[in-house]
Amino acid sequence: QVQLIESGGGLVQAGGSLRLSCAASGGIFIYYTMGWFRQAPGKEREFVAAINWNGGRTYFADSVKGRFTISRDNALKKVYLQMNSLKPEDTAVYYCAAETSGTAVVPTTTSDFSSWGQGTQVTVSS
Repeated sequence: QVQLIESGGGLVQAGGSLRLSCAASGGIFIYYTMGWFRQAPGKEREFVAAINWNGGRTYFADSVKGRFTISRDNALKKVYLQMNSLKPEDTAVYYCAAETSGTAVVPTTTSDFSSWGQGTQVTVSS
């Protein structure tokens, strides 16, 4: 079973940047598609970005395309979410997730991912 720990959240002004990190332990990290989701108060958890095992394929929600990038370092067992041009509507708890089955064709839903971190708060002030 893989364990995931997010870090890097915080308070930032609109237009600013943050870089989230997710450290994995246990499991075989290189086998997993990794994703980022977020959940704002009163809203459902939503997909943000995902990256396949070697970084050759990435997926982004329309709301973050062109502003966020996702990357991974398999040697360090880490995945990153670089968030630029942040907006107040990006405010949410951000979760790292691992798709461990290898069966999701386009892993962009919560049901595709079986392991989750505890989340890190991102707050964007206007």
